[in-house]
Amino acid sequence: MGLREQPLLQQLRQETAQHPQAHLQSPPEQVQLLAFLIRLIGATQVLEIGVFQGYSSLAMALALPTTGRLVACDLQPVPVAERYWQAAGVRDRIEFRQGPALETLRDISPQTFDLAYIDADKRAMPTYYERCLRWVRPGGVIAIDNTLWSGRVLDPDSQDPRTQAIQSLNQTIHTDPRVDMLLLPLADGLTLVRVLG
Repeated sequence: MGLREQPLLQQLRQETAQHPQAHLQSPPEQVQLLAFLIRLIGATQVLEIGVFQGYSSLAMALALPTTGRLVACDLQPVPVAERYWQAAGVRDRIEFRQGPALETLRDISPQTFDLAYIDADKRAMPTYYERCLRWVRPGGVIAIDNTLWSGRVLDPDSQDPRTQAIQSLNQTIHTDPRVDMLLLPLADGLTLVRVLG
Protein backbone atom coordinates (compact mmCIF):
# COMPACT_ATOMS: atom_id res chain seq x y z
CA MET A 1 0.00 0.00 0.00
CA GLY A 2 2.82 2.44 0.76
CA LEU A 3 4.97 1.36 -2.18
CA ARG A 4 4.68 3.12 -5.52
CA GLU A 5 6.56 0.92 -7.94
CA GLN A 6 6.55 1.56 -11.66
CA PRO A 7 5.66 -1.50 -13.78
CA LEU A 8 9.19 -1.95 -15.16
CA LEU A 9 10.65 -1.81 -11.65
CA GLN A 10 8.17 -4.42 -10.49
CA GLN A 11 8.96 -6.59 -13.50
CA LEU A 12 12.72 -6.34 -12.84
CA ARG A 13 12.25 -7.11 -9.14
CA GLN A 14 10.17 -10.17 -9.97
CA GLU A 15 12.67 -11.35 -12.58
CA THR A 16 15.52 -10.93 -10.10
CA ALA A 17 13.61 -12.95 -7.49
CA GLN A 18 14.36 -16.00 -9.68
CA HIS A 19 18.12 -15.31 -9.62
CA PRO A 20 20.22 -17.64 -7.41
CA GLN A 21 21.58 -14.57 -5.59
CA ALA A 22 18.29 -12.70 -5.37
CA HIS A 23 19.10 -11.72 -1.77
CA LEU A 24 21.65 -9.23 -3.16
CA GLN A 25 18.89 -7.02 -4.58
CA SER A 26 18.07 -3.91 -2.57
CA PRO A 27 14.52 -4.14 -1.20
CA PRO A 28 11.83 -2.01 -2.86
CA GLU A 29 11.13 0.14 0.23
CA GLN A 30 14.79 1.08 0.43
CA VAL A 31 15.02 1.80 -3.28
CA GLN A 32 11.90 3.95 -3.08
CA LEU A 33 13.57 5.92 -0.27
CA LEU A 34 16.66 6.48 -2.43
CA ALA A 35 14.52 7.75 -5.31
CA PHE A 36 12.62 9.99 -2.89
CA LEU A 37 15.91 11.42 -1.57
CA ILE A 38 17.07 12.16 -5.12
CA ARG A 39 13.92 14.17 -5.74
CA LEU A 40 13.98 15.75 -2.26
CA ILE A 41 17.51 17.16 -2.55
CA GLY A 42 17.21 17.92 -6.26
CA ALA A 43 20.07 15.57 -7.12
CA THR A 44 21.33 15.61 -10.69
CA GLN A 45 24.57 13.63 -10.23
CA VAL A 46 24.34 10.22 -8.52
CA LEU A 47 26.86 7.45 -7.88
CA GLU A 48 26.00 3.79 -7.32
CA ILE A 49 28.68 1.34 -6.19
CA GLY A 50 27.26 -2.15 -6.75
CA VAL A 51 24.64 -2.65 -9.48
CA PHE A 52 23.75 -6.39 -9.46
CA GLN A 53 20.61 -6.65 -11.68
CA GLY A 54 20.05 -2.89 -11.83
CA TYR A 55 16.91 -2.50 -9.71
CA SER A 56 18.20 0.40 -7.61
CA SER A 57 19.96 1.99 -10.60
CA LEU A 58 16.75 1.94 -12.59
CA ALA A 59 14.75 3.53 -9.78
CA MET A 60 17.36 6.22 -9.18
CA ALA A 61 17.73 7.00 -12.89
CA LEU A 62 13.94 7.33 -13.18
CA ALA A 63 14.01 9.80 -10.27
CA LEU A 64 16.65 11.98 -11.93
CA PRO A 65 15.76 14.85 -14.24
CA THR A 66 16.30 14.13 -17.94
CA THR A 67 19.61 16.01 -17.75
CA GLY A 68 20.74 14.00 -14.72
CA ARG A 69 23.52 11.42 -14.64
CA LEU A 70 23.99 8.19 -12.71
CA VAL A 71 27.46 6.66 -12.61
CA ALA A 72 26.94 2.96 -11.86
CA CYS A 73 29.85 0.63 -11.00
CA ASP A 74 30.00 -3.14 -10.80
CA LEU A 75 32.65 -5.83 -11.17
CA GLN A 76 30.54 -7.83 -13.62
CA PRO A 77 28.73 -7.00 -16.86
CA VAL A 78 25.10 -6.11 -16.18
CA PRO A 79 23.08 -7.32 -19.19
CA VAL A 80 19.77 -7.52 -17.31
CA ALA A 81 20.23 -3.99 -15.98
CA GLU A 82 21.17 -2.74 -19.46
CA ARG A 83 18.00 -4.25 -20.90
CA TYR A 84 15.77 -2.54 -18.33
CA TRP A 85 17.61 0.79 -18.51
CA GLN A 86 16.99 0.73 -22.27
CA ALA A 87 13.33 -0.29 -21.92
CA ALA A 88 12.70 2.52 -19.41
CA GLY A 89 14.29 5.12 -21.67
CA VAL A 90 16.96 6.09 -19.12
CA ARG A 91 20.03 4.44 -20.68
CA ASP A 92 21.36 7.85 -21.74
CA ARG A 93 21.36 8.99 -18.08
CA ILE A 94 23.50 6.06 -16.92
CA GLU A 95 27.26 5.76 -17.29
CA PHE A 96 28.20 2.17 -16.48
CA ARG A 97 31.75 1.46 -15.35
CA GLN A 98 32.79 -2.18 -15.12
CA GLY A 99 35.58 -3.17 -12.75
CA PRO A 100 36.62 -2.44 -9.17
CA ALA A 101 35.02 0.88 -8.21
CA LEU A 102 38.18 2.23 -6.62
CA GLU A 103 39.92 1.80 -9.98
CA THR A 104 37.13 2.78 -12.37
CA LEU A 105 36.39 5.96 -10.39
CA ARG A 106 39.96 7.29 -10.20
CA ASP A 107 39.12 10.19 -12.51
CA ILE A 108 36.23 11.51 -10.38
CA SER A 109 36.71 15.09 -9.22
CA PRO A 110 35.90 16.16 -5.65
CA GLN A 111 32.31 17.18 -4.93
CA THR A 112 31.00 15.69 -8.18
CA PHE A 113 27.93 13.91 -6.78
CA ASP A 114 24.78 14.95 -4.94
CA LEU A 115 24.09 11.41 -3.71
CA ALA A 116 26.08 8.17 -3.52
CA TYR A 117 24.72 4.70 -2.77
CA ILE A 118 27.16 2.07 -1.51
CA ASP A 119 26.00 -1.54 -1.87
CA ALA A 120 29.07 -3.56 -2.78
CA ASP A 121 31.97 -5.53 -1.29
CA LYS A 122 31.51 -5.17 2.46
CA ARG A 123 35.24 -5.38 3.18
CA ALA A 124 35.82 -2.28 1.05
CA MET A 125 32.96 -0.25 2.54
CA PRO A 126 35.18 1.84 4.86
CA THR A 127 37.30 2.82 1.85
CA TYR A 128 34.23 3.54 -0.30
CA TYR A 129 32.90 5.75 2.49
CA GLU A 130 36.10 7.81 2.67
CA ARG A 131 36.16 8.23 -1.11
CA CYS A 132 32.50 9.22 -1.19
CA LEU A 133 33.19 11.90 1.41
CA ARG A 134 35.43 13.50 -1.21
CA TRP A 135 33.18 12.80 -4.18
CA VAL A 136 29.88 14.00 -2.66
CA ARG A 137 29.27 17.73 -2.34
CA PRO A 138 28.59 19.41 1.02
CA GLY A 139 24.90 18.93 1.79
CA GLY A 140 24.85 15.79 -0.34
CA VAL A 141 23.91 12.34 0.90
CA ILE A 142 25.77 9.04 1.15
CA ALA A 143 23.49 6.01 1.60
CA ILE A 144 25.11 2.79 2.79
CA ASP A 145 23.36 -0.58 2.65
CA ASN A 146 23.66 -3.56 5.03
CA THR A 147 24.87 -1.60 8.05
CA LEU A 148 22.98 -3.89 10.45
CA TRP A 149 24.28 -6.99 8.63
CA SER A 150 21.56 -9.31 9.98
CA GLY A 151 22.52 -8.29 13.52
CA ARG A 152 26.05 -9.66 13.19
CA VAL A 153 27.48 -6.17 13.79
CA LEU A 154 26.46 -6.58 17.44
CA ASP A 155 28.91 -9.44 17.96
CA PRO A 156 32.14 -7.87 19.31
CA ASP A 157 33.96 -11.20 18.90
CA SER A 158 33.14 -11.72 15.23
CA GLN A 159 36.09 -12.93 13.17
CA ASP A 160 34.30 -12.47 9.84
CA PRO A 161 36.17 -9.81 7.81
CA ARG A 162 32.95 -8.44 6.30
CA THR A 163 31.34 -8.06 9.70
CA GLN A 164 34.47 -6.43 11.10
CA ALA A 165 34.57 -3.96 8.19
CA ILE A 166 30.95 -2.95 8.74
CA GLN A 167 31.52 -2.64 12.50
CA SER A 168 34.51 -0.39 11.82
CA LEU A 169 32.52 1.69 9.33
CA ASN A 170 29.58 2.08 11.72
CA GLN A 171 31.90 3.26 14.49
CA THR A 172 33.68 5.69 12.16
CA ILE A 173 30.42 7.21 10.96
CA HIS A 174 28.98 7.40 14.48
CA THR A 175 31.87 9.59 15.66
CA ASP A 176 32.66 11.39 12.38
CA PRO A 177 32.46 15.20 12.81
CA ARG A 178 32.39 15.63 9.01
CA VAL A 179 28.83 14.31 8.73
CA ASP A 180 25.32 14.12 10.11
CA MET A 181 24.12 10.53 10.23
CA LEU A 182 21.08 8.34 10.73
CA LEU A 183 21.01 4.54 10.80
CA LEU A 184 17.58 3.31 9.73
CA PRO A 185 16.43 -0.20 10.69
CA LEU A 186 15.14 -0.61 7.15
CA ALA A 187 15.77 -4.01 5.56
CA ASP A 188 19.33 -4.98 6.55
CA GLY A 189 20.14 -1.50 7.84
CA LEU A 190 20.51 1.67 5.78
CA THR A 191 22.78 4.42 7.03
CA LEU A 192 22.18 7.89 5.65
CA VAL A 193 25.00 10.40 5.91
CA ARG A 194 24.77 14.10 5.08
CA VAL A 195 28.13 15.56 4.19
CA LEU A 196 28.82 18.76 6.10
CA GLY A 197 30.48 21.78 4.51
